[in-house]
Amino acid sequence: MDFNTVIQVLDSTIRLSTPLLLACLAGLFSERSGIVDIGLEGKMLIAAFFSAAVAFMTGSVWLGLLAGVVSSMALSAIHGLASITFRGNQIISGVALNFLASGLTVLIAQTWFSQGGRTPSLVGGARFSELTLPFADSLRPVPVLGPIYADLISGHSILVYVAFLLVPLTWWVMFRTRFGLRLRAVGEAPEAVDTAGVSVVGLRFASIAIAGVLCGLAGAYLATGLQAGFVREMTAGRGYIALAALIFAKWRPWYALGACLLFGFLQAVALRFQNIDLGAFVVPVQVMDALPYILTVVILAGFVGKAIPPRAGGEPYVKER
Repeated sequence: MDFNTVIQVLDSTIRLSTPLLLACLAGLFSERSGIVDIGLEGKMLIAAFFSAAVAFMTGSVWLGLLAGVVSSMALSAIHGLASITFRGNQIISGVALNFLASGLTVLIAQTWFSQGGRTPSLVGGARFSELTLPFADSLRPVPVLGPIYADLISGHSILVYVAFLLVPLTWWVMFRTRFGLRLRAVGEAPEAVDTAGVSVVGLRFASIAIAGVLCGLAGAYLATGLQAGFVREMTAGRGYIALAALIFAKWRPWYALGACLLFGFLQAVALRFQNIDLGAFVVPVQVMDALPYILTVVILAGFVGKAIPPRAGGEPYVKER
């Protein structure tokens, strides 16, 4: 494999890991506060649809992004109402949101566009364009470092850079601010936080609101950055993969970055190398396509028992009288 191929695979890795990273950080905020969020998949899916639909109808990708974030936050609000206000089962609520988003997006897409549950292709200002960083073109001829900067670091949409910048920001908010301390405390001992006079309900709603924003960004990137429009079930299990990455990362932002890059790398390899010939036998394309999902199962099977989740995760808080 030559150097150019390596650069292309790594470039695809960055692009493919971006929605996983945003969804993983969304799950981190939610689960650190004690709310299990199986509905990451559904929130990404509905954000992808509304961002693509609004971007197509208005011609503005920014309005599409706003629509995607708002729709994702709406599902987060439903999840919060069910699991926090009414103290329902958080896993069932999240699964229900996934089914709701799966059916609702196809139904509305067919009603609005009559294209089999998809939106028309996005062009021009309805898509996020690639950003060329300073001196990228002039540095391209420089051996090794030039292609790395010009072809690997430069040339991504703005949401890619936002996603990677959110990793240190999430670490700072979670471990260096009063809000982050309280959020983590709510996920471990909500009764202690309540005793200190801090609203457990308010912090948990804040956490799922942040998760809604991040899932909105992930879905919008899928439909208006990574691809040029919405197609049915386009998230393709990325929400569940993000949850697996979160468990693998032990609910820590920097580890989450590494886990998502690993999943993104496997997806990039599966797309780049089809029907690999090993001499004695040929690896079918179906096996390559299944690699990220196989890793998901392996991680869930091997690390769930070793990774210690927030102590109050999945348990509704009942205020003591």
